[in-house]
Amino acid sequence: MSKSLPSRAENYSEWYNELVKRADLAENSAVRGCMIIKPYGYSIWEKMQRALDDMFKETGHVNAYFPLLIPKSFLSKEASHVEGFAKECAVVTHYRLKNDPNGHGVIVDPDAKLEEELIIRPTSETVIWSTYKNWVQSYRDLPILMNQWANVMRWEMRTRLFLRTAEFLWQEGHTAHATKEEAVEETEQMLNIYSEFAETFMAMPVIKGRKTANERFAGAEDTYCIEAMMQDGKALQAGTSHFLGQNFAKAFDVKFLNKANQQEFVWGTSWGVSTRLMGALIMAHSDDQGLVLPPKLAPIQVVIVPIYKGEEQLNNIKSKIDPLVSALKKRGISVKFDISENQSPGFKFAEYELKGVPIRLAIGNRDIENGTIELARRDTRVKISLPFDGIEQVIVDTLEDIQTSIYQKALDFRAANTFEVNTWDEFLVKIEEGGFLSAHWDGSPETEEKIKELTKATIRCIPLDSQEEAGKCILTGNPSKQRVIFARAY
Repeated sequence: MSKSLPSRAENYSEWYNELVKRADLAENSAVRGCMIIKPYGYSIWEKMQRALDDMFKETGHVNAYFPLLIPKSFLSKEASHVEGFAKECAVVTHYRLKNDPNGHGVIVDPDAKLEEELIIRPTSETVIWSTYKNWVQSYRDLPILMNQWANVMRWEMRTRLFLRTAEFLWQEGHTAHATKEEAVEETEQMLNIYSEFAETFMAMPVIKGRKTANERFAGAEDTYCIEAMMQDGKALQAGTSHFLGQNFAKAFDVKFLNKANQQEFVWGTSWGVSTRLMGALIMAHSDDQGLVLPPKLAPIQVVIVPIYKGEEQLNNIKSKIDPLVSALKKRGISVKFDISENQSPGFKFAEYELKGVPIRLAIGNRDIENGTIELARRDTRVKISLPFDGIEQVIVDTLEDIQTSIYQKALDFRAANTFEVNTWDEFLVKIEEGGFLSAHWDGSPETEEKIKELTKATIRCIPLDSQEEAGKCILTGNPSKQRVIFARAY
């Protein structure tokens, strides 16, 4: 606590890494590329999970669980899918260990080789669609609106806590439909749910759009995404929703008898968000003093720190604070009255600031005499002394205002760092400054790859709300029908 965080301006990456660890969110594990999510970090993820799960269920989705291990042959059935994930797959080849006859611990038993290797799931389309074949016979069996909360493994070489780890937590929805129109509607609906969650709960503005063919999910016909801007001007893909067409249905022979008594393949979608949202939450709002958490996702929304000498003063403060704590809890507000004696009030102030608690209240014997209490907002770091009477409603109103203000600050930042560029020279200058660049692209995958090679910038999305606008590609000068969003990204 005595050592200040690195400055965002001086070293954004180091600031992020230090903040994740010092705010007790996560740490590296003994397994390379994997992380331990600590209780405070996991409690934020639980709030995310609970909110999203409620939103899924309100739209008719149900939860299930599918195996962690996938037969290798399943991944061979959809060519583009296996090509997209082959380099990231961890493979189980044996099912038994034995003591090393030379006395060096345990070794893999060579006699326990699996007949078919098993893949630790990088995503579950294949194992789920092999199951849907058994579940679907008639149009009456559709739609299937399934989600699972699970872990996946993708063998990342360069890892960073929450943003990119070999194992991470996520939810993956997999739905099956009788018509293309219904599947497309589902894909768009889930994108809207992700957007609503990001903006309403995370206080993080996002751009909804479609991915280019180069950036599309392996095995999908179309990929929709939400893109957010971090405080260093880089983009972060915060969620994706994929229209799979009939690709996986054909790969796993999932057919149904339609109302005309004809056999046809079902239409599919998949969609997901992961613990990467934790990284987005940190980078979208936090400052050089620590986390800044939106109240809707903060594990502790209000902390009360008493300042006292002796048991008599503490009891006097408790007689005022205990009823307030009960009243706040009845309103669904998570509150902590910190009467621990092993840390000074000043230490507690710094700790709760580091952990992003939205509201901190401080009260001492003089406040009791004056009928006041001090309220400090984490987002603005403003402290004011207020009458104790009526403080309950002030807290409720302030939490709502913090949620709104954090969102507006992030929205204003994005607006100030989004630029319309029309020439290649202008593009080269602006991409070095960071932010989102709205520019024309000729639609060619080759042009897209060349821009990426030259600048490390990718097309984050083709915005859904963009209008057709005739122009010229910034690199080739070829005709372009609309602008797309370029940025460097995590």
